[in-house]
Amino acid sequence: MNSATPPSAGPAASNFPGSGRAEFGQAASSALSMRWAALNDAAALVCKLAGIVPEARTPELRNYPAIMRDVGGWRQSLAEQGIDDLAAMMEPGLAALLAVHARGLSAAPAALVLWREFHAARAALLDLVPPLGIRRRA
Repeated sequence: MNSATPPSAGPAASNFPGSGRAEFGQAASSALSMRWAALNDAAALVCKLAGIVPEARTPELRNYPAIMRDVGGWRQSLAEQGIDDLAAMMEPGLAALLAVHARGLSAAPAALVLWREFHAARAALLDLVPPLGIRRRA
């Protein structure tokens, strides 16, 4: 995602929007955290539609974006892509479940399937967290 400034452009060129350089500051981290929280809120709603109790949010679950930002590198890139992929799955899935529910029909079977898919994909993302001894960038 980090593209280098073209050789013909001066150092100041990377400071302008559209310069080809991705910005990963507090705003990007905050946006990722908000997206992660929204995904977990959506998952809690899917649980309710499935008739199961939403899970408790552990510190590891809540702090996942910050942990991955601290880890950096390929794990962070995979985590960012995985969060985008989860959102791409959950948005239409939840919209369909809400449409079914709004018609007075049971969305429970489909909600349970969506929950299982979300849970498996999210577990794979959580597996990107390295052991405690190597969590910080060198």
